[in-house]
Amino acid sequence: MDKKRIVFKVGTSTLCHGMTGPNFRNIEGLARVFADIKNEGHDVILVSSGAIGVGVAKLRLTEKPSEIRVKQAVAAVGQLELMHIYDKLFGEYGATVGQVLMTRDDIEMPTVKQNLRGTFDALLKMGVIPIVNENDSVCIEEIEDEHKVFGDNDTLSAYVAALVDADLLVILSDTDGMYDGGDPRKNPDSKRMPVVTKIDDRIKALAGDTGNKLGTGGYMTKLIAVQIAGDAGVDTIITDGSNPENLYLAAHGGETGTLFTLGGAV
Repeated sequence: MDKKRIVFKVGTSTLCHGMTGPNFRNIEGLARVFADIKNEGHDVILVSSGAIGVGVAKLRLTEKPSEIRVKQAVAAVGQLELMHIYDKLFGEYGATVGQVLMTRDDIEMPTVKQNLRGTFDALLKMGVIPIVNENDSVCIEEIEDEHKVFGDNDTLSAYVAALVDADLLVILSDTDGMYDGGDPRKNPDSKRMPVVTKIDDRIKALAGDTGNKLGTGGYMTKLIAVQIAGDAGVDTIITDGSNPENLYLAAHGGETGTLFTLGGAV
């Protein structure tokens, strides 16, 4: 069954070649498929990580900075560069994108939250693909390791999915779903689970920590996002971000990655 309104979350590991620069092949492929899915009649919203990763490369840094002020400065540079790349590549396929930067107040303050919902509705009615990120340059909740509200963009994507009454959340990962034996890169006998209906202690134990040098989240943050979305009545698919063709399967109700359709709690 087709999903009308879909929130896609793309992580730094999909968008960047480590610390050496953007992965243009992946970004171009995603832009093409997102534009095509929109042309099919779907509402498409993209929650994008990558501002710090792109900024690190733009500024020719050798590693991700640890000082908060420097992280915020790098994010400011990287966000501009990332949106320039998105605008150019989406534009090649006739799609218009708009930037939405969110802070904790946008979720916590009812009036601001309602205004934000209206902004998304207006953008979608105009045929624009909103591209969402946390406003790292003024809000430290994501890039600092304490007092988190969104926690990372996995969690942000779940709040966005709930905010816009999405039919589906798709989280693009560097693995093609959840595995019954943990990280398949470490355990080759692991098998992908096509459907998970409850996040119990066994599922949480399998999550482990698959964070990378540039990103902020591991698999547990994805499970938290899955639960937030599930509490709002939104199913989530976690699938491989390096194969954009998976997104067609997600949009049209086909099998790809792991589908989370939930009870239970994180």
